[in-house]
Amino acid sequence: MTALLPDIACQSTRLPISLDWVGMQGIAVPLRIAGERIAAFADAGVSLDEAEARGIHMSRLYLALEVLTEEELSSELLHQVLRQFLRSHAQLSRRASLALRFELMLRRAALVSPLSGWKRYPCEVHAQLEDDVLQLELRLSLPYSSTCPCSAALARQLIQERFDSDFAARPLKASEVRAWLGSPQGILATPHSQRSEARLSVQFDTAAQTLPFSALIDQAEDALGTAVQTAVKRADEQAFALANGQNLMFCEDAARRLHRALLQRDDVAGFEVRVVHAESLHAHDAVAVSRWVRG
Repeated sequence: MTALLPDIACQSTRLPISLDWVGMQGIAVPLRIAGERIAAFADAGVSLDEAEARGIHMSRLYLALEVLTEEELSSELLHQVLRQFLRSHAQLSRRASLALRFELMLRRAALVSPLSGWKRYPCEVHAQLEDDVLQLELRLSLPYSSTCPCSAALARQLIQERFDSDFAARPLKASEVRAWLGSPQGILATPHSQRSEARLSVQFDTAAQTLPFSALIDQAEDALGTAVQTAVKRADEQAFALANGQNLMFCEDAARRLHRALLQRDDVAGFEVRVVHAESLHAHDAVAVSRWVRG
């Protein structure tokens, strides 16, 4: 006869204090997103509202995550998992939470040539359940290029001054001016650009079944206009230079563009936009933040 194994977690604690969150972090779990299996890490936990309880049953949380490997990730699936967290901790917990971190890989086409390549987007899903009300937030980061409007204006001024110096008081020929424009002597100054990052935290209505990662990324990149590229030829690099030259923006401009784009979504209940321009002029970053919550 096998002896009954002790369950220390069921014993009473000598320090009867309730805890906001108890669980595990960094659990390896594969997800299914858009039909693909993606490696992810999960943080799973519940509140420990029963102050006398020594601990929770962490293995029950771990086992409840198994369903994530079998079905497409959706708000309903997250709701199901969090309900199981609470069912397995009846009388102990009133709130459950789950965070998923992974990298979404999307194929991106070049601007002009037929080339394409893969780009990674760090993503997170944060779900909380209390009184059977689900709160759902998606977080993602995406890189883009930003060209400083101030440096562009200063560069144009220097080019104008050099033009005046080289062509003052003499008749102009179109061929001569064209050659000048294509020489280092003519375009003697250029604006500075930097790789930048947009970080979006978006609260979604839980009535939406699908989690619109790809659509959200596409919308954000369209709003910014200068997403970084993957595989390119010289024609693509030239098109990228053209896009940057016609798309000058401070970090404030980028934050406002993203704010406006997110407001166009009917399924968004609130968001925070944070843009970071890793400046090439300074050793520090330029940052802008914008927030909105549906009233």
